[in-house]
Amino acid sequence: MNESNNKKKLYVGSLPFKTSEEELHNLFAPYGTIVSARIVVDRSNNDASKGFGFVEMENAEDAQRAAEALNGSLYEGRTLIVNEARPEQKTNFARRDDRAGSGRSFGNDRSFRTRRDRG
Repeated sequence: MNESNNKKKLYVGSLPFKTSEEELHNLFAPYGTIVSARIVVDRSNNDASKGFGFVEMENAEDAQRAAEALNGSLYEGRTLIVNEARPEQKTNFARRDDRAGSGRSFGNDRSFRTRRDRG
């Protein structure tokens, strides 16, 4: 069996905004070997935490144990959300831009209208 197939990535939500990647790593360390611990940040807001992150564990069984133990638990006054991460979706921004100019309607998105347009 390929060793990388046994790794498991977890989503960790409702993190305190001041949580560091080291603290996130330490939170999961008692449950098994951590491959990576990453806090998602907002690049447009001075790299401020978005309040969630991802932890990849070496062993899927350890990840399951960690998720069961930590999901719903209190950490720094916040109730954590821990579950299996969904696969990453690659976004093709050039393609999205092409569609936006195609004349097709994408619902009631009024983000490009000004106050004068709404009148």
